[in-house]
Amino acid sequence: MKSVNFLLAFVLMAMASAYDPSPLQDYCVAINDTKTAIFVNGRFCKDPRVATADDFTFSGLNTPSATNNLLGANATLLTVDNFPGLNTLGMAIARADFAPGGVIPPHIHPRGTELVLVQKGTIFVGFVDSNNTLFGKILYPGDVFVIPQGLNHFQVNIGKTDGVLFASFNGQNPGVITLANSIFGTNPPIDPYALARAFQLDVNAVKQLQAKFSSTN
Repeated sequence: MKSVNFLLAFVLMAMASAYDPSPLQDYCVAINDTKTAIFVNGRFCKDPRVATADDFTFSGLNTPSATNNLLGANATLLTVDNFPGLNTLGMAIARADFAPGGVIPPHIHPRGTELVLVQKGTIFVGFVDSNNTLFGKILYPGDVFVIPQGLNHFQVNIGKTDGVLFASFNGQNPGVITLANSIFGTNPPIDPYALARAFQLDVNAVKQLQAKFSSTN
């Protein structure tokens, strides 16, 4: 029951922090079929006369995602792309699952501030500002941490048990740019000699990283 109360409070906080422009009508369920769309507000919208409660419902955030991967962590992000009812409402939500030692690697959300709520485990969360100052905190169940929009941040499970956190965003599609992938996994690849000089690495080490990250895309 306590975890339900935590999540309810978390969702209410997310609603209060909406960042996207205000909607022009009650709702605008996103739709790709423009033949049956009538309004435009960020995306084409389903005719409200045929909208149903299912458009505003998503089931599955209670289900853990697999963590048997190289990072030991996985995240399920609900945005307007997979939850059309979020369109124009200025919010999104995610669930992240961690094995012991699991990491959500350094990344940014270019279009959203992130509010993190730990439900289970012991999670170290941190972000780095434009002065290269690290703001980090060990979080326990019920603890909340806010990550300013566009700043580099990460989460790691430092406990000995599985971890779960929920994150809300003040935008319907905050975007995710994982830094290692955006540097070493681009298509086409960035000149390895430029990266070697930028990161003070041997060029062969850069080529190895590029081969590793390009294979994961």
